[in-house]
Amino acid sequence: MFDYFKLAGPVIRSLDPEKAHGLTVRALACGLVPGQPRVDSAMLESTLWGLRFPNPVGLAAGFDKNAEVPDAMLHQGFGFVEIGSVTPRPQPGNPKPRMFRLPEDRAIINRMGFNNQGLEAVAKRLEARPRIGIVGANLGKNKDTEDAASDYEKGAARLAPLSDYLVINVSSPNTPGLRSLQGRDQLEGLVGRTREALDRAVPSGKRPPLLLKIAPDLNDEDLSDIAAVALAGALDGLIVSNTTIARPDSLKSAFSKETGGLSGAPLFAPSTAVLGRMYVLTQGKLPLVGVGGIASPEQAYAKIRAGASLVQLYSAMIYEGPGLVTRVNRGLIGLLAKDGFASLADAVGADHR
Repeated sequence: MFDYFKLAGPVIRSLDPEKAHGLTVRALACGLVPGQPRVDSAMLESTLWGLRFPNPVGLAAGFDKNAEVPDAMLHQGFGFVEIGSVTPRPQPGNPKPRMFRLPEDRAIINRMGFNNQGLEAVAKRLEARPRIGIVGANLGKNKDTEDAASDYEKGAARLAPLSDYLVINVSSPNTPGLRSLQGRDQLEGLVGRTREALDRAVPSGKRPPLLLKIAPDLNDEDLSDIAAVALAGALDGLIVSNTTIARPDSLKSAFSKETGGLSGAPLFAPSTAVLGRMYVLTQGKLPLVGVGGIASPEQAYAKIRAGASLVQLYSAMIYEGPGLVTRVNRGLIGLLAKDGFASLADAVGADHR
């Protein structure tokens, strides 16, 4: 198949990162971006929360903030797509420039600040699409909301009937005070109220699973507290992890000192370490989604062996193109077979056995 990204990629990367992203979304919405072949293999299929995932590779939140192109991205070979983060009210986000490429480091720094068109705009787009493929929604809070839980309640109530799963995002570094909500007392209250709003919004048989997305910069006490909250029953899974505020000494790019969340290659090792720790702390009882720095089949497989039932990527596509999704899925089949696993589920958490 012709790889159009070999021609388009350098042109796209010559543009301002945020403008390039906007143009890409518009091109996808207009049907101008060719789809990628989907890898169909029983080895890659899994069923979690009653949902059948055709493959484990998903699109992380942040790419399609406003639910403009979830189906176009499913056609890029993803097994599932996560839209958002979406806040109850529209907000412009932080001042520009707020997204930076670090090509020498195969990384991105962003301080977008939950810029999005708001809950109603997103809900109307989700209402208009056919319910084909798995599409989840990532929920955030407005910057000026003092009662944070109320924003997650609103998001859950509005999007629960329209989403296959919901994610509480309290781990972005770009909204002041957001990460402090990962503390046990605040988190218990926030998750409990969000779960209650979810339960009120849809009948129990149709209730989408509720996940929590956490930061990679947490200490052991924080991780233990989150695991305890998760195992208490209000959460159905965890996404590990969001971007990092750390700046490794290995970074070479001129933009490496910019504030915001760092994603891409430098995030792989720390996010995978946290993923493995959370698998142990949750005793393998909750599905985990591994995110951070995936740019190859081997890295996706490492997340799975560390404890991930599903994986997500985003930043690597900026450098590798959408064909990466197909390459990762095809590579996973070979890696699973090499280690004697009949299915992906058999490999989840293998490093801990």
